[in-house]
Amino acid sequence: MTGAQAMIRCLQEEGITKVFGYPGVAIAPFYEGLYNSDIEHILVRQEQSAGHAASGYARMSRKPAVCVVTSGPGATNLITALATAYADSIPLIAISGQVSSKQLGRDVFQEADMRGATRSFVKYSYLVKDADDIPRVFKEAFYIASTGRKGPVLIDIPMDIQSNELKKEFNYPEQVTIRGYKPEIKINPKQLERVISILKQSEKPLVCAGGGVILGNGEEVIKEFCEKFNVPLVHTMMGMGVLPKKHPLNFGMLGNNGKPYANKAVSKADLLIVVGARIADRAIPKPEKLTRRAVIHIDIDTAEIGKNMGPTVPLVGDLKEIFTLLNKEDISPCNQDWIDELDTVKHETVDTRVFSDKLVNPNILVQTLSEKLDDDAIYVADVGQNQLWSADNYVMKEGRFMTTGGMGTMGYSIPAAMGAKMVEPKRQAVAVCGDGAFQMAMSELATMRANDVDLKIIIMRNGYLGLVKEYQHNLYDAHYEGVKLAEWPRYDKIAEAYEMPYIECSSNDEIESKLDELLSHKGACLMVCDIDAEDRVK
Repeated sequence: MTGAQAMIRCLQEEGITKVFGYPGVAIAPFYEGLYNSDIEHILVRQEQSAGHAASGYARMSRKPAVCVVTSGPGATNLITALATAYADSIPLIAISGQVSSKQLGRDVFQEADMRGATRSFVKYSYLVKDADDIPRVFKEAFYIASTGRKGPVLIDIPMDIQSNELKKEFNYPEQVTIRGYKPEIKINPKQLERVISILKQSEKPLVCAGGGVILGNGEEVIKEFCEKFNVPLVHTMMGMGVLPKKHPLNFGMLGNNGKPYANKAVSKADLLIVVGARIADRAIPKPEKLTRRAVIHIDIDTAEIGKNMGPTVPLVGDLKEIFTLLNKEDISPCNQDWIDELDTVKHETVDTRVFSDKLVNPNILVQTLSEKLDDDAIYVADVGQNQLWSADNYVMKEGRFMTTGGMGTMGYSIPAAMGAKMVEPKRQAVAVCGDGAFQMAMSELATMRANDVDLKIIIMRNGYLGLVKEYQHNLYDAHYEGVKLAEWPRYDKIAEAYEMPYIECSSNDEIESKLDELLSHKGACLMVCDIDAEDRVK
């Protein structure tokens, strides 16, 4: 058995049926092994998209996904996707081909030090130097990626190691023992008692749910906690979907671009229960202000607790296990007066934003799309104004809302939605992006067509890099520089080039009929909605 064949066998042992990649000479032995296997290879059109597609696949399947690239520029193109997955705690296995081990360090053609280059963007990285190490390395990589705070793991493997034959019989380990990595954290009983004590004393508790709740499969236990003890909830952008948007205890997304009533709920609470969130600047610009109230911070990663604020009670552990224990406790339900107070604040909050009535109002667009999508639909938002309009207006039901919060990577939505759709091909899937973000990933339309991916793409077109333009408007006296996209490309011609139906929407009166047309198409479809360039997020 060669190293490449061993790599394939390892992936099969982990239940991998698809990999997203882009081949090259340094990874060619692996692709030879792939040729004779039952693992499907999805050829993307740029390596960054391999990482984003694997990210969408991992988030939808809730298991590690695999992306494969070659050495040099193939590997360096992947770094942005790894950084994106790392910031959002997405479990990926990134396999990169490398020059022959005898040539390492000699600056030969397409050599790049990927371990060094990705040090701050992966949970761990390997440079394989012996083909017999491949089973152990792969087992460890999948274990590291999927335990504790999840994240990407890089396996850099020279082409000669891929071609070398194993000296020992292939044996995929059943157990993993890594010195210095023990993610099975036991819940501290004294800290749990302190949490229970504070909960019993609190009159105005509030849960703040982050993306870690979804990554930790904790939606049901959090929902049970909120309903059993009548505790309201706000969420970060990555935590959208922990409770359905119309749930009576859901008080929306907090932060700079969140709901004003969600931020007011935080200011009025006497206890903030932060779960699976780091509370970074977009969620709470000045975390130091939270010191005036009790804060319980629950996370599986000790490094996240206290990173941006000092909690009253830190509690490290698996949130699903923690809330299963809390749900068994005898805690009196929160007084309904607290919920009524927040309801009053919510209903008295006035939206002062004014949008142009000449073109498409992005809020109405997203709200109408929400109504028309199936309950279990997949909605993937890109980065920019479209992301904030989506998070603000999408009505979450029983499906999934995905975006990239930590790194804010433009061009994410199309490949990520493509990957997610491949996990659940029968679900509706839509990618919503701006005209800037679309142009960063439009090459993946070829991947969609080649693999018959039924993905609907909605482009909010305003001819600008809208969020940067808005920032320049607010801070630099409308000195717009480097943000105008002009009138190109011709989206109808792009759709024609990829043999996709094309729809254009230019007014609010057309939104319903155009969305009906979009969603009725069988197969991929492109819809462009004209947004006024002066429309702002706030």
